[in-house]
Amino acid sequence: MADAQLVELLTAALEAARQAGELPDCDVEIRLEQPPDPKMGDFSCNIAMVLAKPAGRAPREVARIILDRLPECSVLDRVEIAGPGFINFHLSPTWLQDTVREVLVRGEQYGHSTEGEGRRVQIEFISANPVGPLHVGNARGGPYGDALASLLEAVGYDVEREYLVNDGPDNTQFRLFGASVQARVRELLGLSAHMPEDGYKGDYVIEYARRLIYDHGDGLGEIAEDEDGFYEFAILGQELVVAEIRETCEMLGVEFDVWFSERELFERGKIDAKIDELWGRGVLYDKDGALWLRTTDYGDEEDRVLVRQSGAKTYLMTDLAYADNKFARGFEHLIYVWGPDHAAQVPSVKAGMAAAGVDPEATEFIVHQIVRLTEGGEVVRMSKRRGTIVTLRELLEDVGRDATRFFLLSRSIDSHLDFDLELARKESDENPVYYVQYAHARISSILREARGRGFATDDLLEADLSLLAHPDELRLMRWMADYPAQVADAAEQRAPHRPAHLSRDLAATFHQFYGTCRVIDEEAPELSRARLALVGATGVVLRNVLGLLGVGAPEQM
Repeated sequence: MADAQLVELLTAALEAARQAGELPDCDVEIRLEQPPDPKMGDFSCNIAMVLAKPAGRAPREVARIILDRLPECSVLDRVEIAGPGFINFHLSPTWLQDTVREVLVRGEQYGHSTEGEGRRVQIEFISANPVGPLHVGNARGGPYGDALASLLEAVGYDVEREYLVNDGPDNTQFRLFGASVQARVRELLGLSAHMPEDGYKGDYVIEYARRLIYDHGDGLGEIAEDEDGFYEFAILGQELVVAEIRETCEMLGVEFDVWFSERELFERGKIDAKIDELWGRGVLYDKDGALWLRTTDYGDEEDRVLVRQSGAKTYLMTDLAYADNKFARGFEHLIYVWGPDHAAQVPSVKAGMAAAGVDPEATEFIVHQIVRLTEGGEVVRMSKRRGTIVTLRELLEDVGRDATRFFLLSRSIDSHLDFDLELARKESDENPVYYVQYAHARISSILREARGRGFATDDLLEADLSLLAHPDELRLMRWMADYPAQVADAAEQRAPHRPAHLSRDLAATFHQFYGTCRVIDEEAPELSRARLALVGATGVVLRNVLGLLGVGAPEQM
């Protein structure tokens, strides 16, 4: 990766200048940027201006000292001092041309690396309460968690995707859902029924009740008669809900390795065992009939209840036992992707885990912001309890998997997202996913046409790549050369929106090249072969970027 090599070269030059007494010994960060104009170089660095003051020299003088100490490197064609003291690096065309060959050789592995060294990481995401269909509000975590897992896998981590089914007996929303299903079953059976004031009133609950009556027949009546049978109804309803959620996730292109039932922690005694362990650590105390955790000793603003006066366990209690379960399965790092409604819980969960002896570096909490559907400039309102929700399935059936994933990944996870339905339906360059996919379809079309006109496309490695010297060819090769570093950076920053932006940038770079460089030309067969190699390599990289997003790369549109 050129940027990493340039940082190494600059580091060596700075050290040599310090050893010679030409520059002071001070800690500075070497940062490379891409100039706005390719004529200014492939990378630019302002290190000379940063060092000018401590060195007591003019920036351009510092830049000259650095250049004089810069080791030789085949990556570089030339290095220049520009403006007040920028150091501009021009990469060697040969090095860029070799990138095309590397892409064609490595194929779908191009851009992958081994920084993760096989470390086991678990990402838990979506994990919506099993109280109804997935809706747009909690859908954003799906593509994000899945794409983040793909990014981490691309840089060498061993990643597992997990969905937590929040079906524990003390889950307030789950119990409320059970009471709502029970009320609808009683209504359908002609019994008196009371819908909880905060119950789930959507039509989907009625449909669950009908299906339960159909599946269980008369046997359901006895449970319905029991006023305390709501938890059993929650369990029965949950089976329908989880099956529906699984199906929707498959439509979204998300496959979980594990669906973990919170109820298992209770049934296997893990909650009580965790309480005993916390007593042994000296971090629990009784107060007003409840059991409290001393989270203020670990940075929380107040201590937190683990077991209420009623004996019900809080979310924090189950979170602590659940983390133990994950570490016991051999994971070295845990990533939790939560919705905005859980943001306030993060500090207390972090403090709780610290109190329980969990290394803070072993866990990571990522909170995604809300997503709103818009149509015709108006926000589509929704509420799960009132039943006025837009389900994820409806969105997928409306705009398709690729548009759904691409749009949900198009902005940073910590930014609010407006999902423009009208734009997502458009089959034009205005629609970003259409624009990117069209670039891949065009690449496939070019290669098909070339074969039809007698050009071999199965031996592009033999092409004379030294012929690729047009500025737009160099720009495209420069883009591909930088791609592995972009993948590594996106993984480190937990930023799947970066590949979404990269895909659009690569598509634009390719379209510009195609507009200025004639690819298929019988009168220039060697140049055509070289350009076909460049086109083929671009297709590989574009497929790889879209693969990180879980978005298809069609060959025809």
